[in-house]
Amino acid sequence: MDLGSLLAALALGFVCGAIGRALVPNDAFRSMAGWKSWALSTALGLLGAAVGYWIFTGLLGIGDDDKFDWGGLVGAVIGSVIVVAVASWLINKSAGRRVA
Repeated sequence: MDLGSLLAALALGFVCGAIGRALVPNDAFRSMAGWKSWALSTALGLLGAAVGYWIFTGLLGIGDDDKFDWGGLVGAVIGSVIVVAVASWLINKSAGRRVA
């Protein structure tokens, strides 16, 4: 992976992570601000892009062989929504156990 591909993957991760966080109501990360929020959005988006790639290319046989490209934006956003929802559920569940 060259520098241009890395930067494009990071941009895709940030965009998809931000969209995923905006689409999931009451996500567990809503109180974050600043660089931590940006970094978390990028990480969730990259993980979501990988999940979307796995779902669409691996399971359904739709798409190409490139995981982090802008052509797979819809799959990456869908994967990001899934990742944000699952991560929020896990964090809220574990926070509920600590309080009780």
